[in-house]
Amino acid sequence: MNRDRAVARVRDRQAAWDVIVIGGGATGIGTAMDAAGRGLDVLLLERFDFGKGTSSRSTKLVHGGVRYLRQGNVTLVRDALRERSLLMQNAPHLVHDTAFLIPCQGFRERMFYGIGLKMYDLLATGDSFGRSGIVSTEVARSLAPAIRTDQLRGAVRYHDGQFDDTRLLINMAQTAHEDGACLINYFAVTGLHREPGGRIDGVIGVDEETGQELQIRARSVVNAAGPFCDDVRRLDQADCEPMVAASQGIHLVLPREFFPGETAMIVPKTSDGRVIFIIPWHQHALVGTTDTPIDHAEFEPAPQEQEIQFLLETASEYLQRAPKREDVLSVFTGIRPLVKGDKSARTASLSRDHVIRVSDSGLITITGGKWTTVRKMSEDCVDTVVQNVKLSATDCQTRSRRIHGAMQVDSSSPRSWYGSDLKAIERLELDDPSLANPVHPELTVRRSQVLWAVRHEMARTIEDVLARRTRALFLNAQASLDAAPVVAELMAGELGKPQAWCEEQCHAFAETARHYLLP
Repeated sequence: MNRDRAVARVRDRQAAWDVIVIGGGATGIGTAMDAAGRGLDVLLLERFDFGKGTSSRSTKLVHGGVRYLRQGNVTLVRDALRERSLLMQNAPHLVHDTAFLIPCQGFRERMFYGIGLKMYDLLATGDSFGRSGIVSTEVARSLAPAIRTDQLRGAVRYHDGQFDDTRLLINMAQTAHEDGACLINYFAVTGLHREPGGRIDGVIGVDEETGQELQIRARSVVNAAGPFCDDVRRLDQADCEPMVAASQGIHLVLPREFFPGETAMIVPKTSDGRVIFIIPWHQHALVGTTDTPIDHAEFEPAPQEQEIQFLLETASEYLQRAPKREDVLSVFTGIRPLVKGDKSARTASLSRDHVIRVSDSGLITITGGKWTTVRKMSEDCVDTVVQNVKLSATDCQTRSRRIHGAMQVDSSSPRSWYGSDLKAIERLELDDPSLANPVHPELTVRRSQVLWAVRHEMARTIEDVLARRTRALFLNAQASLDAAPVVAELMAGELGKPQAWCEEQCHAFAETARHYLLP
């Protein structure tokens, strides 16, 4: 992917696109990938960077949703489990089976969770994930050495999927690009264009890097702006009723010694109504998530003090070594686009299903859902597009479409997440051995990965590289801050930027990184 060529392609095009997708998160890029695979001409425009918002800030799970099963939403769980299997089949370099423990305090809990997870297994019949079972306290301790055992009376073990959300997103964008889609980051949609009859026939967009405004024609426009989809809907109808009730969730990242081993843990009952996961991820331990209603979504949300304390206290109840504030290497916050569908004041009870609406002027909005079901969401959305404007398209291809980079890998290696691209990155290091050096002693990110991100993955800023092409900011915020000047220098050489650009980038990254550091 090359941004300059993509912008030129849009600027020089005279014919209308079949589909313009607004939003470069999981739903938007999934929709672009599905549409391009059907032979449609697709343009995707993202105001910031791909995955800047919700899609890079998940709990890193590809799962059916144990909590939704308890709520009785069997259809959502069944569909998600089916999609979980397809994701591991189509992106084996990014999705792998992980065992989870549910610690129990007695026989009744073991039976309750054990029976419930047998239903989970039943709904997943035929896939390659492991099956659940009750284990003794001794086995639980061997699987999760850091777990507190003073009140432990056995556990239930089950299996779900784990992945790297933003690496999958970038690979999906590359897949869409390979199938002919045009994707551009840092290109804001500021208005919707209408034909004389009032029907939307395109967008007005601004290239954030040059300030150039373009009017771009399209047969259909899809609003996939996630938590900000109501902002786009107001471009269509200023007084529209909001679809989304925003909620935020945070995750704390701890050194791996707080939770060694390869087995994750789930705390199924907490005071805020959510489950809490403690998960090994990229050689660190991830603790999350919370569910906090907020008045409105922000582009760079910050954790609230009560969320931080809640996760620290909950983790302390289950870990032998209680984590403290000073142990936290990074904290990240995501916004959920929950669809309003009932009168509950608690966002934990709002729908995780996706919703597609078509306005009178033809704007197609898709919101809700979750990472695991994004392929099915995208299929439903493109079906709606094809039917709504009578486009000629083939059937959906994504059930068996291998994602860019797909290959079987050793998931324990931090560089395996590049899949088939890793050989090309290693060739960069063979040609210039200095590129094998890390950008910081406490980070696994090598200089070669910075160049790769700029040359092939459309990274334009330090944040793009350290937050979303690699996961450094999410894993160790202070080390990422320290590495910023090195990354800026490498990027400037690739992009042809002056020293002043490096200084501006370091300042901007410092502003962003403060949201990832505990106050």
